[in-house]
Amino acid sequence: MSRRALAADFRVCRTSLDAGFNVSRRALAAGGLELLEKYCLSSSFFEAARSVPTRLEYNRGARRIRARTRRWHAAGQSSRSPTFIRPETDHEMATVLIDKLLQAAVKQGASDIHIVVGQPPVFRLHGRMRKLETKVLEPDDTVQLMKSIAPERCQRELQEVGSADFGFAFGTLARFRVSIFKQRGNISMVLRQIPNDKLTPEQLGLPESVVKMVLRPRGLVLVTGPTGSGKSTTLASLIDYLNINHDHHIITIEDPIEFYHEHKKSTINQREVGVDVPSFSEAIRRALRQDPDCILVGEMRDLETISAAISAAETGHIVFGTLHTNSAQGTVNRLIDAFPGNLQDQIRTQLSTSLLGVVAQGLVPRIGGGRCAAYEVLVVTPGIANLIRENKTFRIGSAIQTGAKFGMQLMDDSLYNLWRDGKVTVEDILVKAHRPDDLAKRIVNARRGIEDEEQAEEDFDHGS
Repeated sequence: MSRRALAADFRVCRTSLDAGFNVSRRALAAGGLELLEKYCLSSSFFEAARSVPTRLEYNRGARRIRARTRRWHAAGQSSRSPTFIRPETDHEMATVLIDKLLQAAVKQGASDIHIVVGQPPVFRLHGRMRKLETKVLEPDDTVQLMKSIAPERCQRELQEVGSADFGFAFGTLARFRVSIFKQRGNISMVLRQIPNDKLTPEQLGLPESVVKMVLRPRGLVLVTGPTGSGKSTTLASLIDYLNINHDHHIITIEDPIEFYHEHKKSTINQREVGVDVPSFSEAIRRALRQDPDCILVGEMRDLETISAAISAAETGHIVFGTLHTNSAQGTVNRLIDAFPGNLQDQIRTQLSTSLLGVVAQGLVPRIGGGRCAAYEVLVVTPGIANLIRENKTFRIGSAIQTGAKFGMQLMDDSLYNLWRDGKVTVEDILVKAHRPDDLAKRIVNARRGIEDEEQAEEDFDHGS
């Protein structure tokens, strides 16, 4: 073992004027007592350890380590490891803790892990926040946990702008998307679990009309919903469906990359903003020169990105994108309102020809555990395209209600169907409903109808 390696393997702890030494099994076994004493008396050892600045501490510490090792040998323990084993560093301890948290999250099916100073780690299980029965986190704890998983570039970004996002793989079990940020001067983290196994559209309960949309050769398909509504899972399922069934060139632009896709029937290139390309809009512009059939835009967060995505859809490509809107009508308005007033008429015309459809979704706790998705689906027909072009988007909801034959449905209809099938409770769907009063009346009427039918059956049985 080299002198530098031996020195690096010692851990020297100093308290007041006395220095206590903890020697690892590997260093003592490799060097033996003589080599151990030699390096304990060498000033370069203390320079490497950076912990004994004075000659007095040097002499006391050297005498103490010689006495302890000789007592150890005199006790006949030369064939065994010493009892004063090198303790784990803070970073190693944090790595062990974060691994246990990730394993527990995967095992329990938690969608998110929240790490905040002043409380234990928190799991989001089936939409509910659950505190773990463990120690309350202190500022040093969250810093060490952050450093155990965050790359250097993200740690620098955190110091410069106060937050950073990245993703990492936890072995073969799952991937995690991480957001680190400062709050009240402390470090907090939210880790979103991304399962390695991608669900099929059928397993997600996606309407057939949505699958038909993604098979179109060109146009814009938007998947929308609040944070944590399953947009990334839906898009990953649709991309995987194309990857399995069609020979496309698919380019995904994400921040960060969430689901990793393998090359199957299609060729897939996945670009991460901040790592492979500086921005979404730049990636979209470059993608048009890369022979794409399908482009996925992870988040249409600004005017430049929205404009580039619409232009890409107009030039003969199928483009998937996401927005944080709750309804199809709100999505169309959000796209138009992103542009200055003098450009909105032009954008309405562009959208009326390029937009294929909108899928607005939300997650509802399932009875018995887990969650299920509710979908509002807008399929752009010539009639709806005319409403967009003439700035009559307030009539889109009525058009969806009458467009069931095209595969359209309102969010409240989807929620009602989940309740009728016995998958969710009334209380949970009313929270997600766009018009909760109307949905509640509909459920009351449905219950009365069920009760009336049961009473009629009982009267018939008694009469017979």
